[in-house]
Amino acid sequence: MNKKITILGAGSWGLANADLLAEVGHKLTMWEFDPNELAVLIDKREHPKKLPGLILKDSISLTNNLVESVSGSDVVIFSVPAQRVSSVCQNLSSQMADIPDLIINLSKGVEEGSLRRMSEVIRDEWRGAVVESIVTISGPSHAEEVARRLPTSVVVAGDETKCREVQEIFKHPTFRVYRSDDLIGVELAGSLKNVIAIAAGIVRGLGLGDNTQGALISRGLVEINRLATELGARSDTLVGLSGVGDLVTTCISEHSRNQHVGFQLGRGKNLQEILDEMVMVAEGVTTCRSARELAKKHNIEMPITEAVCSVLFENAPPAEALARLMNRPLKAEVWH
Repeated sequence: MNKKITILGAGSWGLANADLLAEVGHKLTMWEFDPNELAVLIDKREHPKKLPGLILKDSISLTNNLVESVSGSDVVIFSVPAQRVSSVCQNLSSQMADIPDLIINLSKGVEEGSLRRMSEVIRDEWRGAVVESIVTISGPSHAEEVARRLPTSVVVAGDETKCREVQEIFKHPTFRVYRSDDLIGVELAGSLKNVIAIAAGIVRGLGLGDNTQGALISRGLVEINRLATELGARSDTLVGLSGVGDLVTTCISEHSRNQHVGFQLGRGKNLQEILDEMVMVAEGVTTCRSARELAKKHNIEMPITEAVCSVLFENAPPAEALARLMNRPLKAEVWH
């Protein structure tokens, strides 16, 4: 069942997936929009800053030509930053008519302005793409550990037939894929957990302890559940791999870019300074603003998200934002 697969985006997650799928036996092409980044990959067959130690197999082709990379592919995988998915789809729409049978989204985020999930962006912006052909993979899956072949489990969500196909495509002794029909839940859980991970980083940066982290993760999950179920997700999805699994991993892991942003904020750095020093994108920064807009639109209470936004965009001191959270009116513990 070997496939011709294109991965759009050569960040750490794109590279890890390319390496895994090439090992399975698929034919891989990677597209990278930045010619300087592409030159590094072609010259070294690795990216020392994004995923050091992973040497790309000779069977993986690299290109800067979007149409060339996608033409004739059985499967296209989106691994570009969430806020760039729309422009990539628009370029594909303007330059080619063929749509692959299977489109896999790996990007985690909610588009600013439109407040769309990634499968909605692909469906709307890639002319001819239908929702049945689009699935999303999410779960606790840091690229650094997948590249080292540490056992990893994720979930793919969407049309059941397509999800079963994805399970076969990714079948590997160290990479297990479950399936779900809750596309909304899987996408929102994977996106919103990045906001909570920034909060977890702030807590660590402030030098606070495990009690604080445990409370933050628990109450963060409540916020994710409130908004996601209002938008059509199922609660059981949010206690699965794409929910609790990814939330805990992202909040506590040294590999988490979002937790890193929060940690540096807690230590007193300013947001722009932190982002300028980073090689890769922390999706939670833009998703935080989108989550706040969705919460307001649907009248959902999300105090942690609001507090993170105040630190990110309104120069609120992290310690003061935390104090406001702790001094809110007392209430019963509820899931909704």
